Amino acid sequence: MNRATLLSLIAGTSILGMSSAGIAAEPRAVVELFTSQGCSSCPPADKLAGELARDPSIIVISMPVDYWDYLGWKDTLASPSYSARQRAYSSMRGDRDVYTPQVVVNGSAQVLGSDKSAIERAISQSRKSIATVPVTLTKANGRLNVSVAEGKGQGEVWLCGIATMVPVSIARGENSGRMITYTNVSRRLVKLGDWKGSAATWTVPLSDFAGEGIDAAAVMVQTGSGEKPGPMLGAAFAALN
Repeated sequence: MNRATLLSLIAGTSILGMSSAGIAAEPRAVVELFTSQGCSSCPPADKLAGELARDPSIIVISMPVDYWDYLGWKDTLASPSYSARQRAYSSMRGDRDVYTPQVVVNGSAQVLGSDKSAIERAISQSRKSIATVPVTLTKANGRLNVSVAEGKGQGEVWLCGIATMVPVSIARGENSGRMITYTNVSRRLVKLGDWKGSAATWTVPLSDFAGEGIDAAAVMVQTGSGEKPGPMLGAAFAALN
């Protein structure tokens, strides 16, 4: 598939497991997959995303893009904001490399989304130079509570509503006639605020993340900004059910 361009961002942080008690986890990687229902090269990457998501040390988030919609099938999950995020990453790297399926690991390295070995190498390499910041995400009394500990650096704190499994029957385009299951699809992304190195907390009503098949969440602290996203400081994932 040819390469294209993109739009906005999401951010990252050390995210902890979510439950009434607040289960902690220390994932070693956030793997963002930029994919499209209209991309014939994407199904192997979508399948791999499902396999990687079974590893509790990896946070997989599928970011469906919209720039292949003109090929005969409009992606039912795509958002121009994810296309923008992919472009923002490429601009920060300086390589202008935007395509599908593309994976961005920990907000820095990019590799082919269907290349498991390359993804594993990127995970290993990217974590060597990143200092993690402890983050806690708990669910109680109809609210999500996010706490970011004191640490070095600064960044933005984002809460991502996720649909963990979304089967899609594709009727036209390059994947016509296929049923593809998408894993950990980002359905809603909300910036909670800025983290400046001091301990900070945020509270969000669970009702803000109702609908669109959302049944999980990730909270992330990421250096840089939406327009200029940098390396993740850490990440975690948890079910809402």
